[in-house]
Amino acid sequence: MRKFEKISLNQFIKDTNLTKKEYNEIILPQRATKNSAGYDFHILEDLTLKPNEIKKIPTGIKAKMNDDEVLMLHIRSSLGFKYNLRLCNQTGIIDSDYYNNENNEGHIFIAVQNEGNKTINMKANDRFAQGIFIKYLTTDNEIEIKENRTGGIGSTRRN
Repeated sequence: MRKFEKISLNQFIKDTNLTKKEYNEIILPQRATKNSAGYDFHILEDLTLKPNEIKKIPTGIKAKMNDDEVLMLHIRSSLGFKYNLRLCNQTGIIDSDYYNNENNEGHIFIAVQNEGNKTINMKANDRFAQGIFIKYLTTDNEIEIKENRTGGIGSTRRN
């Protein structure tokens, strides 16, 4: 089963400087056409990005998916082509076990950078990123992994 959900209102208020009003206005990601691969993510509030500026954008969204799937996040093509807007990590990877983790409920944040030479202005509810669900494969000789995710962003690091 794969689906998008809102995080809880309590988590939303903890993670953002926004209110219940903005929480109630969250638009769950959806595809624009029947053959679109990507589910569009909407920005929650007006945003201004100056050249070379980076902002970490909360979405208020979490994604549930099958164990052998990943949600890959990309900037919308039009923003990359027209304004040179990029994701800071180029492609965001949301693992299936990120959903409902104890640190942040699986709240998806998207960090963007304006690599262009003009200021970018986006309005609340503008589409700015897209997510694509993909099945992935593992090697046949992989050592069994018994660890479960217990945290949020960056919690799968190994020492």
